[in-house]
Parts: sequence; structure tokens; C-alpha cells
Amino acid sequence: MKPAVFQYIKPRNLQEALQFLEEHGDDAKILSGGQSLIPTMNMRLSTPKIVIDITGIKELNYIRKENDYIAIGALTKHKEVENSHLIFELCPVLYEAVPWIGHAQIRNRGTVGGSIAHGDPSAELPCVLTALRGEIVIANADGTEEVVAPEEFFLTYMLTSLQPDQIVKEIRFPIVSKESGTAFVEIARRHGDFGLAEVACVVDLNDTGEFQHVQLAVGGVNPTPTVLEEVEEFLIGQELIEEVEKQIMSLVEESVDPESDLHGTAEYRKELAGTLTVRALRKAVERAKGGILHV
Repeated sequence: MKPAVFQYIKPRNLQEALQFLEEHGDDAKILSGGQSLIPTMNMRLSTPKIVIDITGIKELNYIRKENDYIAIGALTKHKEVENSHLIFELCPVLYEAVPWIGHAQIRNRGTVGGSIAHGDPSAELPCVLTALRGEIVIANADGTEEVVAPEEFFLTYMLTSLQPDQIVKEIRFPIVSKESGTAFVEIARRHGDFGLAEVACVVDLNDTGEFQHVQLAVGGVNPTPTVLEEVEEFLIGQELIEEVEKQIMSLVEESVDPESDLHGTAEYRKELAGTLTVRALRKAVERAKGGILHV
């Protein structure tokens, strides 16, 4: 299939791109990696009159440590994150999640900002960002910026709070302590397919092996990536024993509301979310105890 007719514009910098967005409004779409936009245009699910290609804006391609987080420019490719020693050292849960994104060809073209802006609840990066309580920096056409939390940005399936005259500029992933244990787990029909469910977690244990801090998020089973707050609160002061694992699965199943589709029933996805949460916690606990490497 072929896309509908459109006008192609390639701005030289971020401000110029924002000016084009302000001028064309809802008629325009941003092209970064194109791994989500181009297929939807080819299937005529999206028919923009204007395509604004921002791939040449070098200022939006970077990975750097700033204060207590890693700042990633919106045009940074997935492959650059996958190969980043900084990500490996300071945010291992993100490092572990990136290889689950599509296939190598997709990671070579797809961008971090594009994945976030697309708002797919089964995507890996939104799940990790939600678990870590990261931030999204949005550039406005008037030259101002705003910083938004994931729960404010992701509204429902494929819908975000991003306005027609705004661009995702930067994504901030908090740095994970070296004493923490992390894990990212996912189940897909085939590697590279959209995840049926996925879980990202970070845990800290006390000297006796009890949880003293937990961050958990699940993706693919709600309209947006979801923090498992009840599970986080329940685990404080607990050890990961069999009885606790059973309670975790019950709490997760109460926290998600998936829909049935061709790939699985709602009941299956609920059970899968609980199973993956326990699996992720087991892995994170073992890593926190020093049993295995982060990734």
C-alpha cells in the first residue's frame, strides 16, 4: 500500500520545526525514525497533509548524565542506547529492555522520542520510564519547555498529552543505584513482536533480604503503562517467599484490565502480568543480592 499525497518539509533546527508545527497544526505529523508513522501512513490509518522530517536536527541526538538522571535526546536511535556504556552502568533496566524493541533493523532507525510520542502501551521504553518515574521534556512553539511525568503524558492507547504545536525534546531516565537490583521481562509471540505483557522493576533490599524500596510498572495490559502501586507498598518489609508471590499475583491481576484479542484472552493477559511480575522480582532480588550481573 502507499500513503496519501503529502507535502514534505525538512527543518534545519528545532525552532524551525516548531514553527512549521504551529503553522500547520493538525495537518502535520513529525517524522523522526519513521518506524511507527510510515506503516500507519501506508495503511492510510494516518493521512497527514504535511510531513515534517526532523531527522537532521543534530541537537536532539545525545545521551548524557545530568544530575541524578540520564538525559536522552529525542532523536537518539534505539541502537545508540543499546550500545551505550553509560546506560549499561547507570540504568541497567533500560539497557536490558532495549533489545526487546522490534528487530535490529528497527532499532537502527527508530528513535527514543518517537517511541515515547507514539504512546503504545505495549512499548518497552514507556514501561521503563513509568517504572523509574522518569520525565519527558516537551518543547513548545513559543520557545518555552515543560517537564511532564509519564502518568500525565500517556493518556490512553496511542494517545498522549502532546499538542499539535509541541515536540518531545528529551527523555530523562533516573540513575539506578549500583546496590539496586533491576529486571525487565517480556512475553511476545515471537521476538520482535509487540509484547503481550512486560514488567520493569527496581528493588532495594535491607541487610536481611527484605524489600525496602520497590519500583514496578507493567505494560501491554492496560491502556497506558501502569505503576503497580499496591504491589510496591505491599512488598515493603517483606521477603520474596512463596506466600508473598501468591499475594503479588493476586494484586497484579486486580490492578490490570486488559482486553481480549487474537493473541490472548483478558484472563490470560491478567495471569501473564502476575507471572511476569513475580519473575521480574525474582531476577531483580537475585541481582540485588549479587547473585548475577545486572544484564
